[in-house]
Amino acid sequence: MLQRFLAALSSHPDKVSENERASADIKFKSISKAYEILSDDDSRHVYDTQGMSAFEAGHRAGMGQDVDLDDILAQMFGMGGMGGLGGMGGMGGMGMNGGGPGGPRMRRPGKGANEEHEYTVTLEELYKGKTTKFASKKNVICSRCKGKGGKEEAKPRDCSSCQGRGMQQGLKSLGGGMVTQETVVCKPCKGTGKVYKEKDRCRRCKGERVTEEKKVLELYIPRGSREGEKIVLEGEADQLPDQEPGSIIFNLVESAHDTFTRAGANLSADVHVNLAEALCGFSRILVKHLDGRGIHVKYPQRHDGPLKPGSVIKVAGEGMPHKKSDLRGDLFLIVNIDFPDRQWLIQDQHMAKIKELLPKSEDPIQSETVDEVDYEHADLDDFAAEEQGGDAAQWEDEDEEDGAGPQCAQQ
Repeated sequence: MLQRFLAALSSHPDKVSENERASADIKFKSISKAYEILSDDDSRHVYDTQGMSAFEAGHRAGMGQDVDLDDILAQMFGMGGMGGLGGMGGMGGMGMNGGGPGGPRMRRPGKGANEEHEYTVTLEELYKGKTTKFASKKNVICSRCKGKGGKEEAKPRDCSSCQGRGMQQGLKSLGGGMVTQETVVCKPCKGTGKVYKEKDRCRRCKGERVTEEKKVLELYIPRGSREGEKIVLEGEADQLPDQEPGSIIFNLVESAHDTFTRAGANLSADVHVNLAEALCGFSRILVKHLDGRGIHVKYPQRHDGPLKPGSVIKVAGEGMPHKKSDLRGDLFLIVNIDFPDRQWLIQDQHMAKIKELLPKSEDPIQSETVDEVDYEHADLDDFAAEEQGGDAAQWEDEDEEDGAGPQCAQQ
């Protein structure tokens, strides 16, 4: 569909011969106006409900008296009268002429705007799934006047602001003191082109055609859902006469968790063991899972060696569930070893036992010259600081500073 629309732009006056330029100019302006009308939700709704008559007074000038926008649309898409262009992003649903030329238009209603909201969920809720109910306020078609806006026997009159077209001409600022003319929906009649006298308006909706209603909606988040996914409540947005209601869309936002980090269907968590457990093994609960279960690990298995800082224990099948499946990801436990504090280490009897039990060190390095040096505790930030600003960074060539660089000897 989009390719056909782009192909229609071949009518640009610069792309035709000299003798066809005048007619091509008229047709190109018509195509441009068609796109302007159909790409705007408000003007498209007016076109859906009232046809080109709503735009004629304001736009026929300069388009040629023998050019009909409906004909242009029919030529562009090979169909009868159009009520929007479904399948093209943001351009509504496509309608067709229900009869022959001049026959009544069978237009498919446009669709109302969607409502989008962010919905924050915890990792626990994404792991187990969640169903919640909430109260929603929305506009619904007035049940008394059925969206007409007036009493049953009353007849509306043409809106004096737009002369019954539903659209008005306005000025839009482009910045820099420049303005352009644009077509906007008439506010007094809300694009219908018709208004009721105050005494003829519906008592319930006061002529607004819609009333506010409270409704309890249910939001279901499947287990295994991920951040960025959308939960769509079809047709639950505001209702408007002659339109299909839009949807309420919730964009899931996952809140940070104190213990677990998620990557797709996998989970990771930091766990702590003491030095004795790292060397000798353990059998205990290492972490409490998202559903409250304790994850018990017996280590070592199959004569595994001692744990080292940063070792990773993988527990298969204990990650996040896959949506619509019994499969689960894996749980990765990252080991941190808690060493004894200084007070424990300074006790000579403890140190002697440790030295006796642990493997002896390898042969020491031999050197003819030996310096015994002092030390202090540091971190690698001090190591990198030298790169960013040490004595070398402050050094400058004195000759260059004086502006006296290498020169050729004078002959």
